[in-house]
Amino acid sequence: MKIRGGHLLLLGIVWLASVLFLAFSASGQVPDASLLEQATTQGASLDGRIIQLFLIVTVLSLAPGIAMMITCLPFIVIVFSFLRQAIGLQQSPPNMMIMGLAMFLTFFIMEPVFSKSWEDGLSPYMDGEITEQQATERTLAPFRSFMTKRVGDGAVARLAATMPDRNYNIEEPPFNLLVTAFMLSEIKRGFQIGFVIFLPFLIIDLIVASVLMAMGMMMVPPSVVSLPFKLAFFVVADGWMKITEALIMGYG
Repeated sequence: MKIRGGHLLLLGIVWLASVLFLAFSASGQVPDASLLEQATTQGASLDGRIIQLFLIVTVLSLAPGIAMMITCLPFIVIVFSFLRQAIGLQQSPPNMMIMGLAMFLTFFIMEPVFSKSWEDGLSPYMDGEITEQQATERTLAPFRSFMTKRVGDGAVARLAATMPDRNYNIEEPPFNLLVTAFMLSEIKRGFQIGFVIFLPFLIIDLIVASVLMAMGMMMVPPSVVSLPFKLAFFVVADGWMKITEALIMGYG
């Protein structure tokens, strides 16, 4: 039978109190019963703190997944990945750099949501002004509002229709349904932007392939020849800044 750390600590405190009781009994001095009650109460409160610490560590370990679910991070990562493939570069910029840029842009875009979530939910809870349930509702409320604005038309209703026995409220969907609809909407929107990004680079590839074929250079890979032209076009157009501006304004 496995004993958790909190229970083990509680048993140790009870054992120590019992030893002290027997020692005092042997010497003819019995301690006050309030001392034993105080030791047991401290052990129970310490057990509750260990559970809270375990929950906090669990939430922190799931932080990357939570960021992918309720923020604009997946949309930005998808767009930047499409951009790299459209140019024809496989490892430049590397995945770590794309993820880092996407994370900082996510913080820049989501800063008002993070601030409101902290001020309304987490800060009052740390000050002891509200309960855990109230803190959870107030912390998630700004994210719920953000996701509701970004969910595609009919996404929540179509997902709710897959489970007709649950009787979801479409006007105020539960958090799990809203998060699923939000992620699917963001992925769809990211693919739409990726299609638009691909078009100018596809035109450059077609022009280079046609010129090479007209010159009889069929053995030369068109992607190798078109890569410098696509890079020059992207740099002259200041592509990184323009795409970043478009992404930020899309969330404004």
